[in-house]
Amino acid sequence: MKRHPGIRGTTLVLTGLAVLVLAWLVMRWVEASRGTIPDPGWVGAAAMLFLGGGVLVAGWQVRTFRDGTPSPSMTALRAARTLVLGQAAALTGAALTGWYAAIVLVLLPDADVESQRGRIWPFALHVVVALALAIAGMVVQRWCRVRPRDEGDDDELRHLNGYAEDR
Repeated sequence: MKRHPGIRGTTLVLTGLAVLVLAWLVMRWVEASRGTIPDPGWVGAAAMLFLGGGVLVAGWQVRTFRDGTPSPSMTALRAARTLVLGQAAALTGAALTGWYAAIVLVLLPDADVESQRGRIWPFALHVVVALALAIAGMVVQRWCRVRPRDEGDDDELRHLNGYAEDR
């Protein structure tokens, strides 16, 4: 059976670029029809930081279990869910990076105006935080990867599947 490589960096870049182009078109239309783009607020950045931290904590627990530290609460299903959570965080972070970067690009032509320059910085911060979320997801995906095993690794396989020695 061929191993699945998971979410690749090129997938994230293409996702971010596709969202960037679509969001740029939508934001140009919103700016033309309404005259202004709403401010992002700080809740979005805080939520992305919280999610990224939670994903990293869950991924670290899977990594330590994978590396041999026993944990009664860790199961193969929980590890698989953590992997999927990491991949979802990576894709979400890439899409949000494109979204917020598009808004920065829409506001950038008026950056010489002090009030507009003050509006660009919160969106730029959101770009950085969304990028951090995508990176956290990719790191967790890597932490959840099961290393290739040798022929004599049956004990390790039993450990990863949650079987005790005395079964």
